[in-house]
Amino acid sequence: MTSPSGFTGSHRHLVEEDSIVLTSVGVDIGSSTSHLVFSRLELERADTRYVLVRRTILRESDILLTPFTEDGSIDADALGRFVDAQYQAAGLKREDIDTGALILTGVALGRRNARAIGDVFAKEAGKFVAVSAGDGLESSLAAHGSGAVQESMRGGVGLNVDIGGGTTKVAVCIEGRVSEVTALDVGARLVVLDDQGAVMRVEDAGHRLAEAAGVRVGLGGVPTQDDLRILAGVMADRIVEVVAGNELSEEAASLLRLPPLAQRPALDWLIFSGGVSEYVYGREPRSFGDLGPLLASEVSQRVTALGIPVKTPAAGIRATVIGASQYTVQVSGSTIFVSSEDALPLHNIPVVRPDFQWGDDIDTARVVRAVRSALIRLDVEDGGSTVALGVRWQGSATFARLQSFCSGVLEALGAHLANGNPLVLVCDGDVGGLVGLHFKEEMSVTSPLVSIDGIELREFDYIDIGELIPTSGAVPVVIKSLVFPTLPG
Repeated sequence: MTSPSGFTGSHRHLVEEDSIVLTSVGVDIGSSTSHLVFSRLELERADTRYVLVRRTILRESDILLTPFTEDGSIDADALGRFVDAQYQAAGLKREDIDTGALILTGVALGRRNARAIGDVFAKEAGKFVAVSAGDGLESSLAAHGSGAVQESMRGGVGLNVDIGGGTTKVAVCIEGRVSEVTALDVGARLVVLDDQGAVMRVEDAGHRLAEAAGVRVGLGGVPTQDDLRILAGVMADRIVEVVAGNELSEEAASLLRLPPLAQRPALDWLIFSGGVSEYVYGREPRSFGDLGPLLASEVSQRVTALGIPVKTPAAGIRATVIGASQYTVQVSGSTIFVSSEDALPLHNIPVVRPDFQWGDDIDTARVVRAVRSALIRLDVEDGGSTVALGVRWQGSATFARLQSFCSGVLEALGAHLANGNPLVLVCDGDVGGLVGLHFKEEMSVTSPLVSIDGIELREFDYIDIGELIPTSGAVPVVIKSLVFPTLPG
């Protein structure tokens, strides 16, 4: 039964406890592999927010080569059997799970596949954060999951290179954040062989790379080991072009799935994640009928020649598996602005945290760039869904600063508002009411508008905002935070 504030009783009871323990599962279903991680989360209350104090891995599932039917869609029945077997191996039932995250990437994002996968996890639907991860978001998730973002807090400029079955995702990590991402069509399973070494599947990018390498990979053909190594070498060359940061060749540029990285300082270190990283770090002795071992070897040789130190990740192939979605509850400040009662409640809204440059004068163009960059990182730049703009306001809230800030936000979120989405801002200070009022009165925003404050958010949070609490003028906020593994030391 839903409470007057728009939240169920299970959410409301959390604020009455000083500590809670949750059982969670993270699920990553992609074009090449699918896997799960079961965890126990221990949280303690810090003011109005629960913080994670301990994360214990209960079980890491087997790695499943994502099953497909003859028509090319994901085999939901086979996937369901795999998931059931992993729950059983973990000694858990579906009803034992308190929270979790379901990450869909690659072909799993297709409407038909997503619907079939949703049916597999229908029992957990109300507990999960479901994330459709395109190239930008997957790049960011991998950088957080591998520990590269955490490592960048210790200093230096680092690069997380996530080499998977179909694509390679690259993220620049500086001062505890992902500053830029890109991705290219290079992966270990662009060419797949059967047990006899015959080619059984070739992706379009695999054909293009094979042609560049002068290697024949026709279906049913049996390429030699030398041919496969030459092909893996060409793939490695394309990856290393992006890593090195030099001007890209025409061949490498044609493989990009996102804009190329801008000029950046010299790299201090690299971290590898994704399936191929298991071979880079010598964790996987087996071969799965693809180019994984060869590609890892060729990339490693080239990176060694560059002289860039390679650090060990917190997670490799499981970097994009989100260990859990951690339910937390906060209550907003009372200095908020809500344009109308029917603007609330809102559910499962992704948070974007632009990296604003706060000075005495706010530069509108910089606000636009910061917001758009954050939207790209989370693959929500098309305006198709509602987002919550997380703002850590600094400095005074003068008319001029508010005008410049609000103008930049409106320009950057133009597509979102044009599609009928509400304008949602969440500040950690006490300017929510002022910002909301400026949008409404000075900028004449007609979209539903919710501007709240007193809430601490991070990128990758998802929030539910309940209805106004009549006695306080505040709103309850449920925060579902994606939890990443940490590096040792």
